[in-house]
Amino acid sequence: MQLPTAATLWRAAASFALGLVAGTIGTVMHRAVRPWGLVLCVLLVLVIVLIARAWCGWFGYGASAGGALLAIQVLATGGPGGDVLVPAGDLWGWGWVGGAVLAVIVVGLVPRRWVTDDGPTAP
Repeated sequence: MQLPTAATLWRAAASFALGLVAGTIGTVMHRAVRPWGLVLCVLLVLVIVLIARAWCGWFGYGASAGGALLAIQVLATGGPGGDVLVPAGDLWGWGWVGGAVLAVIVVGLVPRRWVTDDGPTAP
C-alpha cells in the first residue's frame, strides 16, 4: 500500500470539513420544505461524498463520509436546553438519517471508472 502524500492528507482534511458542512446543513434543513428539503439534503450528502471520492480517492471518501455522519450523530442528540433537531419518533428524521447513510453506501459502491480521469482508452 502506498503512503498518502501531504496533498492527499490536506484534501482529506478539506473533504472532512465539507462532510461536516453537508451533515450540519442537512440536519438543520431536512424538515424545512417537505418532502423536497429531505430530498435535497440527501442529495447534498451524496454529491459531497462523491466529489470527495473523485478528488482524492478513498481517503476523501472516508473523510467526507465520516464528517457527514459525525455531524448528523452529534446534532441528532439532545442539546443543552433539551432541543432535538432529529426527533426519535419522527419519520422525517429516520428518512434523513437513513437517506444519508444510504447515500454514503451508494457512493462507496460506485465503480472506480466513474470517479477517475484516466482519459479515453485506446482500442
